[in-house]
Amino acid sequence: MNSRQPTCPSLSSPTAFLFTGLVIILMTTITNATISSSYDHGNETDHLALLSFKSLITHDPYGALSSWNTSLHFCDWSGVTCGKRNKRVTGLRFDSQGLEGTLSPQVGNLSFLRVLWLPNNSFHNTIPHQLGRLFRLRVLALVINKFNGVIPTNLSGCSNLKILGLYANELVGNIPREISLFPKLTILALDENRLTGGIPSFLGNITSLESLALPRNPFGGSIPDTFGHLKSLKEILLGRCNLTGIIPHSLYNLSLLTKLSLADNQLTGSLPRDIGAMLPDLTELQLWGNQLTGLLPPSISNCSKLKNLEMTNNSFSGKLTIDFSKLTDINSIRLSNNLFGGSKMDDMKFIDSLNNCSKLEKLSLSNCNFEGVIPKSIGNLSNQLFDLNLAGNKLYGNLSLSIGNLVGLTTLALSSNRLTGKIPSTIGMLQKLQLALLHENQFSGPIPDAIGNLSGINTLVLNSNKLKGVIPSSLGNCYRLQRLDLGNNRLSGNIPKQLLQLSSLSIGLDLSQNNLFGPLPSEVGDLKMLTYLNLSHNNLSGNIPSSLSGCTSLSNLYINDNVFQGILPPSLSSMRGLQELDLSHNKFSGQIPRFLEGFSLQTLNLSFNNFEGEVPVKGVFANASEFSITGNEKLCGGLGELGLAKCKENKKHKRKFPLFVIVLLIASTLFVVSCVVYIFYKKKRKGQTSLSSTNERFLKVSYDQLLKATDGFSEANLIGKGGSSSVYKGVLEHDDRSVAVKVLHLQNRRAHKNFLRECEAWRSIRHRNLLKIITACSSVDFQGNDFKALVYEFMPNGSLHDWLHSSAHASRLNLPQRINILVDVASALDYLHNFCGTAIVHCDVKPSNILLDDDMVAHVGDFGLARFLGTNSDPNSSSGMKGTIGYAPPVVEYGLGSEITSSGDVYSFGILLLEVMTGKNPTHDMFNDGLSLHKFVSMALVDHVVIDVIDSDAITLQRTEADAMKLEECLVSTLKIGLFCSADSPTQRMKIENVVIELQHIKDALRNIQAYQ
Repeated sequence: MNSRQPTCPSLSSPTAFLFTGLVIILMTTITNATISSSYDHGNETDHLALLSFKSLITHDPYGALSSWNTSLHFCDWSGVTCGKRNKRVTGLRFDSQGLEGTLSPQVGNLSFLRVLWLPNNSFHNTIPHQLGRLFRLRVLALVINKFNGVIPTNLSGCSNLKILGLYANELVGNIPREISLFPKLTILALDENRLTGGIPSFLGNITSLESLALPRNPFGGSIPDTFGHLKSLKEILLGRCNLTGIIPHSLYNLSLLTKLSLADNQLTGSLPRDIGAMLPDLTELQLWGNQLTGLLPPSISNCSKLKNLEMTNNSFSGKLTIDFSKLTDINSIRLSNNLFGGSKMDDMKFIDSLNNCSKLEKLSLSNCNFEGVIPKSIGNLSNQLFDLNLAGNKLYGNLSLSIGNLVGLTTLALSSNRLTGKIPSTIGMLQKLQLALLHENQFSGPIPDAIGNLSGINTLVLNSNKLKGVIPSSLGNCYRLQRLDLGNNRLSGNIPKQLLQLSSLSIGLDLSQNNLFGPLPSEVGDLKMLTYLNLSHNNLSGNIPSSLSGCTSLSNLYINDNVFQGILPPSLSSMRGLQELDLSHNKFSGQIPRFLEGFSLQTLNLSFNNFEGEVPVKGVFANASEFSITGNEKLCGGLGELGLAKCKENKKHKRKFPLFVIVLLIASTLFVVSCVVYIFYKKKRKGQTSLSSTNERFLKVSYDQLLKATDGFSEANLIGKGGSSSVYKGVLEHDDRSVAVKVLHLQNRRAHKNFLRECEAWRSIRHRNLLKIITACSSVDFQGNDFKALVYEFMPNGSLHDWLHSSAHASRLNLPQRINILVDVASALDYLHNFCGTAIVHCDVKPSNILLDDDMVAHVGDFGLARFLGTNSDPNSSSGMKGTIGYAPPVVEYGLGSEITSSGDVYSFGILLLEVMTGKNPTHDMFNDGLSLHKFVSMALVDHVVIDVIDSDAITLQRTEADAMKLEECLVSTLKIGLFCSADSPTQRMKIENVVIELQHIKDALRNIQAYQ
């Protein structure tokens, strides 16, 4: 006999009832079988059938058939069961033995066979139709094999069959009608095949059925109403069958049901209010992944035996009123991605009723539109709870200290809410925590040191909050940490060495968009398994340590927008796995390393550094679209399309040495004269500014160069004109990129001050949503007149004003584009107000100052009226009107000498938002006699006619009713932001950082609307 014990299938599988039934049949029928056929002839028939079975087995890895030889009677062979009196084969059982081969048709000659049990092997080819001869067969279990072809129709000859298990094979075709002829069938398990043709209604004729398992087949069609005839049914499992239509009401009359799983179909309609009274014995209710609507009936509270409630990814709405205190056996509650929230302060009050659910392990309530605070009672939930997900709601307020009571948590997801205050130090008590997602909230204060107590955590995501202070060195204790994201906060100080000594970090380390400073510690080389490192947009300085070469697994490295300097260490040549490398906006110098040619880089950004010498032409440098070297003025050579000057040959000619001396003397003399003239001119023109003369990262251009670039400032190149400036499109010499040249009208008394302000502002700001300046020019024209110009990156899609109001645009902005633009503008203002060294107020936010690039990304420009808060650079900065009529805040705010504040920009943004959404300019003729754009929108919200005021070009897609509801909610939320921002009183306006968060929520919600996917 084989000593290896067969493994038992998990009782948690959908077909657990199958195995329970099998045990009963084996115990009650096989041992009591009455045998009445010829002893000798029958034995020989069975013997030959078994030998045929063995002969078609091609692989027996565990020696399951090793005892099948002549030294033993076949009744003593492993896996064979015989009757006690006449030694006829009644059972053939091989469970999880790894047998490979085909099932012999001669098994159909085992005429006394009651049980054929071959689960979890590798039998292939078709199921022999000869099995239909086995009229005594009670159990046919061929599950988890590789049988293909159709289900044999003549299996109906097995008239005593009670269990038919064919799941997890490769069967095709329809369910044959003959299956309905089994008068004693209690379990039918055909799941995980490739059956088609719909679920047949004739299955409703098998009134003996107790378990019907058909999931994970591409049937299509609807659920037959005839299933209501199956009064003995305890389990119905039809998930992932591509079903449509409504759930037949007849199913709710099956009062013995314990498991109802119709998950991941396209079912519609709503649930009956009294479902809990109709199906009181339910232990599992799985309806996730459908299109069900309406209330989630509170009568579910009556299902006191319920263990799993899974309703995610539907469109259930209204307040969640289930009394969970009655569901004392509940193990898993999954309600994510529904529309439960009713915009009530007590949306989360139902949490209190969960305190009685001592067996609760999973609570998933993400993206449910819940609004309100997280109750302190959250800490009273089951200590067996290991998965808590409240992400993507509208939860606000502080996170209670009681969160530390949930000591069983392995997953905590609170991301994309509006939570404020400090991250409670009690989070350090969650010793089993592995995944913590707290990003995209408004948490402030320091990261608690206690977070270092989470020794088992592998993913910690805290980005996009308002966290301050230093990165705690205690994170070095999290020795299993694989991913850490602290980006987009307000952290300062040095990068702690302890963090970089976490060899477990492999997925990613993101510290970008903070205020970190100091050098990059040499310990960074210890991150040998790390694949993603982002340190961009900080104030890190010094040389890149050669130890960085130890990060040999890196595929993405971003250290752009810092103050790194020096040459790139040759040791970095070992980092050949890099696919994306961004070193832009630093002070790197020396030649571009040749070893970069040998990397398999997909993108490389070296722009705005001090690299010099020849640009390589191999590897990534062979395709100009895959790398950027803009802003490195001492580079030469490279691909011709770069437009760089040819590199000078390094030749020595002794005979020309005297000429070289002469040229050098002449050049030196001219340089001295130029300097004298410049100093004299500078004294004469005191206060004039040139970015190109004060910051090495900007190009140096002359009046003559700009004249040529714009074809003599021709009308054909004029792209915009205002009272204080004209803007021309041009192409700079030796540079094929297009630029926008803003020429100041110096006859305007404000032009000179505006130029100075713009130069001052552009010197200290950089952000993806700010218009990128290339240089400035302060010179004289050929007639000796003063000339001042600013040169910007050209925005090919023009201004937002043109897209909203110009008839020249054949296409209009759709809704996602408008929301994206608003997010971009708000992000730029958030940067100016909160993340600059000195806060800057733009003072002229309006659509004509919002420019759009190739990808329709918005860039804020024109800083002619900008002010630095808290400085004395312009003593008259607070007097007079600031901004443009219609967009400037009320006259009492700025017009009477009041101090400039960032809330003025918020007001202008609010008006801009309303204009973007309605398509109405705030100075439109319709706005008179007390009616304003603000009031126009406010009245529409009160009257519930939001769609009527939205620009018709923004909403052009056909939508389902569910999509229409979601869309209207997004529109209402957006307009409310505009109204809050444009309130008359500055104290009532939203903070711009909150605006960014709210708009991002709307942007994310819009992605979930099917019409806009």
